[in-house]
Amino acid sequence: MPEVSSDQLKYFKGFCSTHSVIMLFVYMKCRFSLCYRELEEMMSIRGASVDHSTLQRWVRRLTKLIDKRVRSRKKPVNSSWRMDETYIKLNGKWVYLYRAVDKYGQTIDFLLRAKRDAVAAKAFFTKAFKQNGTPEKVTVDKSGSNKLALDSCNRDLGEGNEMEIRQVKYLNNIVEQDHRFIKKRTRPTLGFKNFYSAAATITGIENIRMIQKGQIFGFDSTRFVFHNFCALMA
Repeated sequence: MPEVSSDQLKYFKGFCSTHSVIMLFVYMKCRFSLCYRELEEMMSIRGASVDHSTLQRWVRRLTKLIDKRVRSRKKPVNSSWRMDETYIKLNGKWVYLYRAVDKYGQTIDFLLRAKRDAVAAKAFFTKAFKQNGTPEKVTVDKSGSNKLALDSCNRDLGEGNEMEIRQVKYLNNIVEQDHRFIKKRTRPTLGFKNFYSAAATITGIENIRMIQKGQIFGFDSTRFVFHNFCALMA
């Protein structure tokens, strides 16, 4: 069962279950293609009566702990990035998940935004640069908003420090293929109802995916993803 460090126990106050059970079901939601009602049934099999809405609150509140721990142990990425956005359904409308991977397919960063424009793209790049540093090359599709955002970032970096911007569609296949692993996890929800819930759930999914890829220091390829997750959170 997952354990958490002593400094994280304060986040579990007021819940009806132990921190080990809570983190187990948060992990299962983010690791597998399960809806909350399926998790509710699995809780009942274990002899616990927990409503699916409670399980959703666990995910909303606690994926930030996983994100914090993963980012503190995340390995450096390559300086050649591939960036693209994909669609997530929210209340019957589309919102946009900005994502980037490096040339080897390692996840760089992600950001959910309500709109698909240059402002959203620059917000994503600002977040990615803060965590991973400035890349040498960034490959994007033919989207004008992504190019505008990168041009703005280059102006901020100053002459001599600019990134190389490439708009070559076939080079972006690696990130477009990587989207499917995230979409496979979000599909059972049949669309999110709340932007904050969507962002929190995707944060958990993306971070568990990074653990699965072996992007954290201390990752043991001979063990299951779950065991690496437990070691990370302890």
